[in-house]
Amino acid sequence: MLLLIDAQRNMLEPPAPVLSAGPVGAAIATLLERARTAGAPVIHVRNNGGPDDPDKPGTPGWELVHAPLAGEPVVDKTVPDSFDGTDLEGLVPAGSTIVVAGMQSEWCVRETSLAALARGHRVLLVAGAHSTYDEGVSDAVERELAEAGAELVTLDRVAF
Repeated sequence: MLLLIDAQRNMLEPPAPVLSAGPVGAAIATLLERARTAGAPVIHVRNNGGPDDPDKPGTPGWELVHAPLAGEPVVDKTVPDSFDGTDLEGLVPAGSTIVVAGMQSEWCVRETSLAALARGHRVLLVAGAHSTYDEGVSDAVERELAEAGAELVTLDRVAF
């Protein structure tokens, strides 16, 4: 199962993309293509920002970079943990392996991964397929999540 967290235009496209937005966006596109080709479930998570945020619902920045296909659910959230207050838990069968990619490393990727681990899911965090705005933060998050039980994998090792 692929969980794409906040792969939205406001973070992957100008005017204010995350660090390494080009390579991160390409890695996300590769993961999405692999998952779809394999027939693996894909869940898109979308952040609903407030009135003055670049991801305010209905704005261009709020839009997902990759349009969901029929049968690919979109989970809208307002907090970093994608399970909190959403129907995500009902979409992820117990004991699932979840491949995680998206934005931002220290917020939604971190919180959602920790919540998935706490629910007994196997979490595969894809190096180079998540990012944020500050240098070194993504690496620190990878270390923290690995210590918490997530598995850090490279793009070439992800198969669905």
